[in-house]
Amino acid sequence: MIVYLDTSSLVKLYVEEVGSRHIEEIARAAMVISTSKIAYAETRAALARKQKEDGFSPATLRKITENLNREWESYFVIEVTDGLIRSAGDLAEKYLLRGFDAIHLASAINLQIKVRSAVGFSSNDLKLNQAARKEGLTLL
Repeated sequence: MIVYLDTSSLVKLYVEEVGSRHIEEIARAAMVISTSKIAYAETRAALARKQKEDGFSPATLRKITENLNREWESYFVIEVTDGLIRSAGDLAEKYLLRGFDAIHLASAINLQIKVRSAVGFSSNDLKLNQAARKEGLTLL
């Protein structure tokens, strides 16, 4: 199965938190892991916040970032185009989503249309998951 991970799920592959094992299982079973290009910056920001909040060392953050950089090359990254942004705007309005959440949803929908196959969607955001389900994505 093709799996789309939003940033909240992607972060769980790099730091241990509630739900990390579930996301790791999903990732292991996936034929392809996909995410939006914006997830890279969002993930780096989340990791930096976690480093400050959880108190792990700068060396640990560097190692996690190296892992992200190495694995990023294996992800099927959805480009953020003008058309995708416009779709995200429509979705943000329709479901009252935050901007980046709408971009993730538009990215996953676009992927599903292009591959003409079910795309598994993973997020930790209830509102985003509800919108994804209504848009025909398979929730993981």
